[in-house]
Amino acid sequence: MSSHTIQMLFVDLALILLLARGFGVLAVRLGQPPVVGEIFAGILLGPTLFDGWIAANLFPTAVRPLLSGMADVGVALFMFVVGLELERGVLRGMGRNTAVVAAGSTLLPFVLGLGLGWYLLRGHGHGDAAAFMIFIGLSVSVTAFPVLARIIADRGLSRTTVGTFALATAAVVDVVAWVALAGVQAAIGGEDGHWRVLLLLPYVAVMFLVVRPLLRRLVTGGDPDNPVSVPRLAAVLSGALLSAAATEAMGMHFIFGAFLFGLVMPTGGAAERSEAIQRQTGQLTAVLLPVYFVVAGLKVDLGGVGLDGLLDFGAILLAAVAGKLGGTYLAARVQGVPARASLALGTLMNTRGLTELIILGVGLRIGLLDGSLYSLMVVMALVTTAMTGPMLAWIYRRPVEITVPARVPDLMPAARSSA
Repeated sequence: MSSHTIQMLFVDLALILLLARGFGVLAVRLGQPPVVGEIFAGILLGPTLFDGWIAANLFPTAVRPLLSGMADVGVALFMFVVGLELERGVLRGMGRNTAVVAAGSTLLPFVLGLGLGWYLLRGHGHGDAAAFMIFIGLSVSVTAFPVLARIIADRGLSRTTVGTFALATAAVVDVVAWVALAGVQAAIGGEDGHWRVLLLLPYVAVMFLVVRPLLRRLVTGGDPDNPVSVPRLAAVLSGALLSAAATEAMGMHFIFGAFLFGLVMPTGGAAERSEAIQRQTGQLTAVLLPVYFVVAGLKVDLGGVGLDGLLDFGAILLAAVAGKLGGTYLAARVQGVPARASLALGTLMNTRGLTELIILGVGLRIGLLDGSLYSLMVVMALVTTAMTGPMLAWIYRRPVEITVPARVPDLMPAARSSA
């Protein structure tokens, strides 16, 4: 690696961190989660503006693999945190109502996504048509659990029925999405990769039956005055990265291994240490994830979007928004949730953010998406995330007491709060 490459790497990292921080702060001032500004910054640095001059001169070809490697580490640690946040207590404690709303929030956008995939086949499909349609259905069905949690906290909805219900539903939707994505990737893998995918089942069993008890001893033992020492944190993060490497070796994406390691992390009896691990890992991802936004942005080129591209984008946005809002709203209404609360749930579940970018990155990597469709889907993720705040402000433009029928989830102890 030449001296010039090292210089450009350091310059690029400094630029990425400054722009991500600046646009993140600007997004917050505009009532948006920081991820909206960070994604937007990544797109601005890509080839869309000035015919790619910025991307070509600030991010030379020699530097991009290094940035991609750092971005992959950031995403792996992020997925570990996502798995850690999806506490098994939430999933085990979900009621029938949460399952019904999660089904509605997933099935309707998935069905619309299948139709969208069939429509997009004419201009963007290549290879396995069925896998392409299923992937498009999956990509419009996802909800970004971490971004959703941030929006709920910022809006003061954390201890309300709507907020808690949305988090529980999003947790279920996220798990279903990652499992389905793993299935799609396994289905289109090469002939030599199918047998390796079969190793995933015993691997999951080993993780829960062997690794989890070992992690419990690691997390709960030691000095109570020093909940998470540097060696302890290093051991946990090493385990997450090794798990990511294991699923990559099985022919799956590395995000599944990191996510699974987060899921098997014990939380019962070690809540303080789990939160400390999550917090300290979050400090690392705060530095590395902006690199991912730029790497993703370097693949987004909107400069050549013509009329056909605009029509495709309109169809993508319609399927994504109508599916999430409609499916969640109808399922919640069937369960007796009031109309305004049901609409708020649908709006929250329409949040996609970084989770969508990760899924789209997998689709681009395995050849299901071409560059133009990838670009349009990234913009869809940005728009649907950005519209959540204004929609909530419109829904709750007048204070209202949210009352939910008694049969709506027992997992929400603060269920009679106003939003």
